[in-house]
Amino acid sequence: MIEGAVESLRIHGASATSVDRVLSSTGAPRGSVYHHFPGGRTELINDAVVAAGAVMSEFIERLTRDSDPVTALDQFAALWRRTLVDSDFRAGCPVFAVAVETNDDAPEFARAAADIFSRWQHALADMLVRDGIPEPRARRLATLTVTAFEGAIALCRAQHDLAPLDDITHELRDLIPTVRRQN
Repeated sequence: MIEGAVESLRIHGASATSVDRVLSSTGAPRGSVYHHFPGGRTELINDAVVAAGAVMSEFIERLTRDSDPVTALDQFAALWRRTLVDSDFRAGCPVFAVAVETNDDAPEFARAAADIFSRWQHALADMLVRDGIPEPRARRLATLTVTAFEGAIALCRAQHDLAPLDDITHELRDLIPTVRRQN
């Protein structure tokens, strides 16, 4: 059910992710939702956002630990190119999906999204600092990178075109100084 909720968030957003939609896509029995998610739809969506955020955070942390900034940037862009093309430009980021919607009845969605985005920014900033970029600039570049990717993914979906992703990747690559890590 978590995976079904993540997929619904990626394609339909938070407001259109319902228990019925998740049950329909997963084939799970209705009773299992309230057994596993006593908080209903809100708990299911929040758990899905946290799970999706953890998977992407681990990927970003591995990339930023094992790669130089330009390689990490290119690999992350390649992941999103594949995701967008494979989904016919329907799939976006489930964390972004809950972050951009007003969820007055579920403020935990915004808190979860904020925590996940922060984790991504910290991983990126840490990589840039290790590569010799001063901490204040590394932090700003990390924020720019997260916001540029999230915005580019939204534009790619709307335009059914990879150009926004390619554009921001090119520009971010130029912004990141190519100071080699000293081992």
